[in-house]
Amino acid sequence: MTDKFPHIAFLGIGLMGTPMSRNLLRAGYPMTLWNRTASKCEPFAGQATIAGSPAEAVAEADLVITMLENGTVVEDVMVAQGALAALKTGALVVDMSSVQPSLARRHAQLAAAQGAGYVDAPVSGGTLGATEARLSIMAGGSEGDVARALPVFAALGKCTRIGPVGAGQLAKLANQAIVGITIGAVSEALLLAAKGGADPAAVREALMGGFAGSRILELHGQRMIDRDFTPGAPARIQLKDMRMILDEARAEGLTLPLAQQVHNEYLSLVANGHSDVDHSGLLLELEHVNGTLLGSVGRGPMT
Repeated sequence: MTDKFPHIAFLGIGLMGTPMSRNLLRAGYPMTLWNRTASKCEPFAGQATIAGSPAEAVAEADLVITMLENGTVVEDVMVAQGALAALKTGALVVDMSSVQPSLARRHAQLAAAQGAGYVDAPVSGGTLGATEARLSIMAGGSEGDVARALPVFAALGKCTRIGPVGAGQLAKLANQAIVGITIGAVSEALLLAAKGGADPAAVREALMGGFAGSRILELHGQRMIDRDFTPGAPARIQLKDMRMILDEARAEGLTLPLAQQVHNEYLSLVANGHSDVDHSGLLLELEHVNGTLLGSVGRGPMT
């Protein structure tokens, strides 16, 4: 791998992968792209090589980035479709998907058997963070492997090494627990205030200046008021993350009551046909349970 411009194979050109690939190309990295739905790669046809399979994509790559929907898909692409087996000696795999810590550790072992390094590096920041290259990157891996990836991470956001392989995924689970639970709290707070006759927009503005202020209240609170649930992070992905949080908690002998409750709420939201709304759309499930709507700016509560 050259110090400045390793050849990157990027697997997964979706909501996150598209802006991430664009930023890497802008930074000067030569790239090969693959996506299950090949048409999503077409906008990059003049800037990058488009591969027909994961194995073909990684064959000559110095660094392989995966940004796929869940652990099942990562397992299919990397193992069943032969990407790990096609790695060249000395390559570095960087899985930026959100997967189980145990899967990250197993894939690191499989990569090592091919003479390749491995870093699990899930991200936070959503599509806006991906577009603006302001992702928070949580890396798990050896100091050497993470150091090799740092110049690439710099084109995507800010990286913090959390610990050994799997630690990045643990940090992402912690992130998603806070995000999911806080979305639930903001939904309940705004609905409570609006139902009593307060303007939810004014409530949000007031709370932003106090101890309850947060990025969730700032961004997702506004989404709730505007009723704009265009997905940045779809509810089905948040549900998947909440399920992984509970699975990891069980494996460690922990009980997490708040995470369990929020998981159940996302499960109901998805079951009611809202799998592809933004995760801030948890408000829709709360409205459904209560038979009332938050309303919008200037109209107060709706019943």
